[in-house]
Amino acid sequence: MTQFNLSAIVIAIGLAFSTGAMAQTMTKDDYKAAKSGITADYKSAKKACASLSGNARDICKVDASGKQKVAKAELTARNKPSEGASYKVRVARADADYAVAKEKCDDKAGNDKNVCKKEATAAKVTAIADAKVMLKITNANDDAKEKVAGARNQASDKRAAAREDAASDKRDAEYAVAKEKCDTFANDAKATCIREAKARFGKS
Repeated sequence: MTQFNLSAIVIAIGLAFSTGAMAQTMTKDDYKAAKSGITADYKSAKKACASLSGNARDICKVDASGKQKVAKAELTARNKPSEGASYKVRVARADADYAVAKEKCDDKAGNDKNVCKKEATAAKVTAIADAKVMLKITNANDDAKEKVAGARNQASDKRAAAREDAASDKRDAEYAVAKEKCDTFANDAKATCIREAKARFGKS
């Protein structure tokens, strides 16, 4: 599959993209140039996919589209910095990775394909859960800086709750994968597999 190459200016945006590196917004000309570069790179990557065939071509197109969306999210975050914008970049990356992983599952069949899709979903759930934790922790820390010591305790509670929510999401996704793998068995063996999966992930 053709590697999706960002233009120099978009690469600079990606390297600069972090909470500590978003102090200044872009000039109108820089933003326009970066946006045009993203569009040009996407068209180039999509055109390169034409030399492929079958599912390889589909994967290539999905990959190019996902990377374009990530680049656009990074550009928006660079132009208008905020924790919300940072979160959207993380989600865009999770969505892009998921789309490619899911498309690759079409090269498989039967239970292998089902497990592949469940694993792709689990990876996306994990990435988004981690992004939510990062957003909530950052917001909690910002709130704590502006409030008295009592607010710091509240921030700690928010961090704990965020991690607990993320852990729950991850367990659910991992259980879905384990349950799907049980389909390779039949009758009592399948029932035992499901029972063990439920016990392992605390499902009733």
